[in-house]
Amino acid sequence: MIAGGWLVAVALAVLVGVVGINLVGSGLTGERAAPMTEDEVSRELRALPATSGAAGAPSETAPPEAAGTSFTTPGGLVVADCSRILSMAPAQGWSVAEKDDDEGEFRSAGDPSVVLEVDLECVGGQPQVRVTAGD
Repeated sequence: MIAGGWLVAVALAVLVGVVGINLVGSGLTGERAAPMTEDEVSRELRALPATSGAAGAPSETAPPEAAGTSFTTPGGLVVADCSRILSMAPAQGWSVAEKDDDEGEFRSAGDPSVVLEVDLECVGGQPQVRVTAGD
């Protein structure tokens, strides 16, 4: 009796699966899934409304200049302009410990006593960074 119940359950599960696949599959493999011929493509393209070939007037404003200069240090990337340090991104194994307008500090994640100090200077109108071992 138990075996008969299992056989009925298996047959019912297979039947539900087959019906479900047929319902879903009919929409996926119907006639619309066939590739279009060149004539069909041409006909569809001709049926589209005409569009203007001009893409609008070009902008009179110049693109904004890149903000800051990037400096690669052993502790990570520093982006600065002459007025301030814009951002600091630590290299793998480092973290940003401090960041002020004219100085920053990278700290080793493996040994927090290892510190790199970054100082910003402006030389001839160009930002420069000086990296030294910290205390």
